Amino acid sequence: MPLIVLMEDDAATRMLVASVLKKDGYDVLSSDNGADGLALVREHKPDLVISDIQMPVMDGFAMLQALRADPAIAEIPVILLTSLLERAHMRIGMTSGADDYITKPFRPGELREAASAQLNRREMRAVAQATAVEAAVTSALEEQKHQLARLYEQKLAAGLSEKWPESEGGTEDEKFASATVLFVDVLNYAALAEKLTTEELSETVRKFYNNAGDTVHLFGARHMQFVGEALLAVFVNSTDTLSVNHGLRAARAALGLVDAAKRVQKYLQAQFPHHKLPLFSVGVALHSGPVALAKLQDPLHGEIRILPVGDVVNATLLLQKQASNAGWTVVASVPMLRGITGAAQTGGRAMITLPGRTQPMDAAELLSLAV
Repeated sequence: MPLIVLMEDDAATRMLVASVLKKDGYDVLSSDNGADGLALVREHKPDLVISDIQMPVMDGFAMLQALRADPAIAEIPVILLTSLLERAHMRIGMTSGADDYITKPFRPGELREAASAQLNRREMRAVAQATAVEAAVTSALEEQKHQLARLYEQKLAAGLSEKWPESEGGTEDEKFASATVLFVDVLNYAALAEKLTTEELSETVRKFYNNAGDTVHLFGARHMQFVGEALLAVFVNSTDTLSVNHGLRAARAALGLVDAAKRVQKYLQAQFPHHKLPLFSVGVALHSGPVALAKLQDPLHGEIRILPVGDVVNATLLLQKQASNAGWTVVASVPMLRGITGAAQTGGRAMITLPGRTQPMDAAELLSLAV
């Protein structure tokens, strides 16, 4: 309900104006002088001020000057009531910052029209300002999104360089007696590639792996690299993560990747509602044991590249494929689960046959963590 502050020293006129405004549904606060009226404006921040010019204590011109000088109330529209028919006084009122004036005597319809016009103008101005602000914020957020996308790979490279510095000479392998390997692959990737353009598929995969990279970093992976459209990460114990072992951190990362895939699925549903796309989902495998990070020199560029090697790495890749075929989203080998005993909530358990290996692997579906 719009609030109007009325300033009028003549009691009969004040009662008439207030009665007309209240009948139209406005709330009205009244004062018989400019000083008290200005105090009401400062206290209540009304939507409109209607003021007589000739008043005791503070006249309408002085009140208007003080109102426009106060940033907290300067934008409130003001209609002046005057019985001064001379053009000079009208001109003074308008040049002093009045938005409109009504000469006395006036008809109730004139008052209604003037008040309605100012309130509508104020509302339109507020809507226009809000629209402009929203447009500016949207533009800024869009630009920020593109900047973050452009900077992500640079920051990721810098982060890898700082977090995983190369040793002197760059040829000595790193060997870990106990590590957890995480392998995540996008399921239905081929089916998505058939339905989406190259640009759409690139944007979709980028959305997931930008988030995936952040998740893997968050839980302290020692190394990560892409294998086609899949991602391989190695978690080890280190001085800054001794309180949480590598298996538990890898399990948290795996569940975080599943959540990231669900967010991408929502994006696809919103972006391509009529494409009838296959479900965007991932399969994740976790396995623990000895791992080496072999340092290989790139013969073309002379750079040192890291390659995770060992039976654990190979078994993790095979485990992910077989478990996904069985409908498990996150599969963990029993050796890995033993390292987080009491923390893992598991589903089915099975001896999974891995292609090319003589012995099946004892593994279980990881559902959640108790901590």
